[in-house]
Amino acid sequence: MTNRTLLGAAALCCLVMISAAPASADLLYDITKAKKIRISTDLAIPPSGMMDSTMKPTGSDVEVAQLLAKDWGLELEFIQTTGATRIPNVLTGKADIIISTLSVTPDRAKVIDFTKRYATLQSDIGCLKSSAVKDWPDLKDKPIGVSRGTTQDTTLSNMKDKDLKIARYDDDATMVTAAVSGQVDCVASSATIINQIGVKNPSRVFESRIPLATFDLAIGLKKGEQRLMDKLNAWITENVKNGKLNAIYKKFHGVELPPDMRS
Repeated sequence: MTNRTLLGAAALCCLVMISAAPASADLLYDITKAKKIRISTDLAIPPSGMMDSTMKPTGSDVEVAQLLAKDWGLELEFIQTTGATRIPNVLTGKADIIISTLSVTPDRAKVIDFTKRYATLQSDIGCLKSSAVKDWPDLKDKPIGVSRGTTQDTTLSNMKDKDLKIARYDDDATMVTAAVSGQVDCVASSATIINQIGVKNPSRVFESRIPLATFDLAIGLKKGEQRLMDKLNAWITENVKNGKLNAIYKKFHGVELPPDMRS
């Protein structure tokens, strides 16, 4: 065999090896290889994420994450987070994806990618039931509790014309504690969290007073992970169609997903 033949055979062997290997190590490849998925989830925002009496994670987002891991045959690792650290968790590689009441906004879409929606979130201004707040002018000089870095925080911060007084807390649990203890008489949060305040302190029942917005909730992931995005979207489509995501949402939130999602 000549040197040229040997060189040609070696080159062909290299090409075969390259074609057999993954073109690039993408996140879906890494997850599959590790047989584990790390999901950033806030476990202090009932009923989406919380700890049960045995200190095990539960809630609607928890069960969505568990269903995903089960369907994909993967070990599940929860990366506990707050509203402000959800996105940094995936950007720094600490978590693979976010399932944590993450609403889709233009600002967030600049730094991460979103799947199609898997649920929705009704967001309101909720106030102490005995208060006289009915509309925006009634909020003058009243601190409104928000969880730092959430869509409620961003939405209120952008309402410059309303001259709102915003009291920021590190997470939803701290914000709820502030409402329960009388530090604030109004909060901006999901309708389900607003209802939780009265459960924790029956003498301070809060109710929704001013609609803020209805947000689509989606799974967040690092930009450019198209194979992972496609697989997640296919999974959401299948589990909306078979009713499993609707059943999880209804179990914890007491209502079904919007009709246009289920049709």
